[in-house]
Amino acid sequence: MVRKIKNREVLYQCEECGFAYAKEETANRCEAWCKEHKSCNLEIIKEAVPR
Repeated sequence: MVRKIKNREVLYQCEECGFAYAKEETANRCEAWCKEHKSCNLEIIKEAVPR
């Protein structure tokens, strides 16, 4: 389940790899990919928010 992070803005974090995203949909896609493939998808993590 994607975790919601509140800092200056609301971010959604993939609980598998820890990358955070501005959109919950993207975090859900990332988490699904990580669980299925046990790796990160470069196309998805391009949308990650720098912390």
